[in-house]
Amino acid sequence: MSQSDLFTPYQAGALSLANRVVMAPLTRNRAPGSLPNALMAAYYAQRASAGLLITEATAISHQGQGYADVPGLWNDEQVKGWRAVTDAVHAAGGKIVTQLWHVGRVSHTELQPGGGAPVAPSAITAKTKTVLIHDGVPAFADTSAPRALESAEIPAIVQDYRRAARNAIAAGFDGVEVHAANGYLIDQFLKTGANQRSDEWGGSIENRARFLLEVMRVICDEIGGARTGIRLSPVTPANDIVDADPQPLFDHVVRQLAPLGLAYIHVIEGATGGPREVADRPFDYAALRQSWRDAGGTGAWMVNNGYDLALAAQALAEGADLVAFGRPYIANPDLVERLRQGGPFNKPDRATFYGGREKGYTDYPALDSVPA
Repeated sequence: MSQSDLFTPYQAGALSLANRVVMAPLTRNRAPGSLPNALMAAYYAQRASAGLLITEATAISHQGQGYADVPGLWNDEQVKGWRAVTDAVHAAGGKIVTQLWHVGRVSHTELQPGGGAPVAPSAITAKTKTVLIHDGVPAFADTSAPRALESAEIPAIVQDYRRAARNAIAAGFDGVEVHAANGYLIDQFLKTGANQRSDEWGGSIENRARFLLEVMRVICDEIGGARTGIRLSPVTPANDIVDADPQPLFDHVVRQLAPLGLAYIHVIEGATGGPREVADRPFDYAALRQSWRDAGGTGAWMVNNGYDLALAAQALAEGADLVAFGRPYIANPDLVERLRQGGPFNKPDRATFYGGREKGYTDYPALDSVPA
């Protein structure tokens, strides 16, 4: 395929996309009180030329929060706030889905209901950081020790996902993406480094995948598979996550997902935000895609991690359908046009990634505002 194929329309389930460029989820910590706001509406509308926008990870419940000032989708006020965002994106001609998120053990008591411990498959503390904001100043903090979920609690969390998906549609989203990657709750259930349960939710591959599959089935039942995607990260070490043998685990997952008629599967190749090849964790992504197709998976295959124009063209030629770009979207609201023209590209200000207001968020210039 030529590079121009990145800019051709694509149908992903029920999602009619103007091009194959996807804005990946990017946590920006600009939703005080977990409420989407007008600043966020401006931010996403600026980036609506992407074929698909995937919002920052959005907590399905208060318990699901793990970082300060991230948005939620569990109450009516949040639905109303998100409606302003989706209306702005649709007015600009874009398509937008929200990423549904429960962080599990990657949280802090300060962020949990009543100051309680975060929950996890097993009581194993993640050796990682979260973001707390005091007096408007973001700072990294060690995650708190979690408690292991009782088996009787797990079905209620599955239903929290259902409710959040229902709220997403009420808020005007075109669909949802389930965050099952990067060491958060669903990934914690999947991987041996975080799941040491001996009940029906742990041990075998089938048991460790049970939570993910139950979540996906209730969401597809609620809003339809054609409006549902999922994000997976087979080998990323993000948030202190590891699995002893990820290839058969994820082959099983995608085979079980195939009958659901999903809009897409979104795969992070390598380490999230890091190297595309993890030296001690070899993984065959082409074989994973083939397992999905062989099992009857018909949705789009979305690739992610460190893509530029040339690498995106290569991925499309090798069988990918959509390419997600993350950090380039922070500083380049019109990334599609910049890719089309081969640049130039604004450089992001890392000091403004998390927290704050307009600076480093909605003030990056578009090409048509830069003097020739």
